[in-house]
Amino acid sequence: MTMKKFAADYAFTLDGSLKPLERPLVVTDDSGKILSVSQYSKDELGDAEYHKGILIPGMVNAHCHIELSHLKGVFRQATGMSGFINQINALRESVDEKGRAEAMKSEFANFSRQGVVAVSDISNCTESFPFKKEYLGHPVFPVYYRTFVELFGTEKEEAEGILEGGQRIADQATAMGLDASVTPHSCYTMSPKLLEITAKRGLESGMISYHSQESQEEEDMIMKGSGALADNYRERGLSTPPVTGATALEYFIDRIAEKEKVKGRINLVHNVVISQRSIDRALEALESPFFSICPLSNIFIHRQLPPIDLMRKNGLKICLGTDSLSSNLILDMVREMECLQENFPHLELGEILFWACTNGALLLGKEDTLGSLTEGKRPGIVLLENAEEFRINEKSKSTRLI
Repeated sequence: MTMKKFAADYAFTLDGSLKPLERPLVVTDDSGKILSVSQYSKDELGDAEYHKGILIPGMVNAHCHIELSHLKGVFRQATGMSGFINQINALRESVDEKGRAEAMKSEFANFSRQGVVAVSDISNCTESFPFKKEYLGHPVFPVYYRTFVELFGTEKEEAEGILEGGQRIADQATAMGLDASVTPHSCYTMSPKLLEITAKRGLESGMISYHSQESQEEEDMIMKGSGALADNYRERGLSTPPVTGATALEYFIDRIAEKEKVKGRINLVHNVVISQRSIDRALEALESPFFSICPLSNIFIHRQLPPIDLMRKNGLKICLGTDSLSSNLILDMVREMECLQENFPHLELGEILFWACTNGALLLGKEDTLGSLTEGKRPGIVLLENAEEFRINEKSKSTRLI
């Protein structure tokens, strides 16, 4: 067995502490399994690879639509959810199949090099599946993709057919050796029936991913039946959800609620307008909720960020994602971290990394192998450079070492 040794100025092991470890020495075998984590003295480096910067575990992108990579630089910003939906409808098929594949190929390679080791990815078709299979078995920097086949449809009578169509796509992924299942998109794009049956089917796999409280337009549509999003749907002749007076997250939970807590991991994505009322209901009704944020996407569409301190105050399991290039200028977890520290200067790097690595691993059920620099795990080792005083800036970048 050949050992590899990595040393740096600091490491965030995320193994029981969010504080940096000075002079870390991480030893792995050829497969990337961590054999030991210790501290070196200046004369003990020996044959270790020394890197100026910070060692961190591989990152987990908790929310992405990589099949939309061909839309980079195309969308107008600050349109709100109604304007964003109009652009998706108009531009999604604006690039041919070859162009879409080339765009995806570039972003798959970027994730691998940057140190993303796992992705919670949304799919509406099969185009990303060959790339996911390739990177699952990548000889140098493998990346695990958990695929969620996202469903939407506003008309009750179409619900069963939409679910079965989505299940066929998920089955194709499974046949290729990929982990996949159907998932509901959001409260405003689905009839109550489709939302209910899709969530139930998806939770049979143990996990769903759900766009939740991404905008005030969504909240207004569900609570009052008014606003730009509701008007958009009516203008297009589409049915809208029943007005219940509940928040959008409460509306979702009411569709899937059981006598006991709803079992399974539920990834609630965006949370831009999450409230204490919504949080209380989620913690009461859901066994294992996660709350993923995509800061740059939220600014791109809404010029708004989630109430991070409210989420922290309630001890929520926060995860970090990039969303897609239809609502972001770059897919880079370090840029998301930079955005967080710029807008919430009191956030320590260790806490943000915990969201980006450890909680992401928990979300995907990969905590036994990913999420921390811990003996026995294979989390990937990533070098974070140019983060002086543990602050992420425009020069900061990440590179996967193993």
